Amino acid sequence: MPVRRSVSRALTAVLSGRLVAGPRIEDAVRVAAELVSDGRRVAIEHAPGPSDDAAEEFTALIARVHAAGLAQACELTLPAEHRELAAVAAGAGLRVVLTGRVGTPPPGAGVVVPAGVPDAEARCRAYGSGRVRLTEGRGSAADLAFVRCLNVLMAADGRPGIAASDRRLIAIAGERAAWNGRTPDSWEHVMPYGVLTDEQHRLVAGGYAVRVAVPSGAGAAALVARRFGGRA
Repeated sequence: MPVRRSVSRALTAVLSGRLVAGPRIEDAVRVAAELVSDGRRVAIEHAPGPSDDAAEEFTALIARVHAAGLAQACELTLPAEHRELAAVAAGAGLRVVLTGRVGTPPPGAGVVVPAGVPDAEARCRAYGSGRVRLTEGRGSAADLAFVRCLNVLMAADGRPGIAASDRRLIAIAGERAAWNGRTPDSWEHVMPYGVLTDEQHRLVAGGYAVRVAVPSGAGAAALVARRFGGRA
């Protein structure tokens, strides 16, 4: 089965340390520092384990990123149920992007919109004047929805993050940005850690902003496996 093979490949890559930073907060900060020194930005996607105190762990991570002097080049992906930590992150100079059903985001916070959800285009219209991270789905229907959402975001006055690892969608994002007269600093590519690294370097060399999404934490391996299996 294709899904099983995809999950198997993801687990192999996770176990080899290629797709996740590691289980600790220190791992996230270490990889973030490496990427920033290489000219890329970072989206830290920390996933605490089931027995961890998630709020405590996110708070500690925010403090470590700030102490390392990385806050300006990083943003933290937070589940909507921890949206109260957006103010803590802002105080440390670290921006956040919220996943899940957000409603009205806290001041300065961005939102993640998966292209595969039924109301993706409506969400992009609602949040398009702020920061939206549009994530790709699986299958031709999700690709079409991704492009429709891309058109909305590129025509709006916000600062979108276009999260795709499909070279075709990456190219379309660049075309839509040019069509709407967007400068490279008015939007960014968001790409997975350990995937299409050559493409990331090519985009940075071409003057584009590239933010690398770095999974970390005890729950990171399961998160990556679910994504490769098309379940998240």
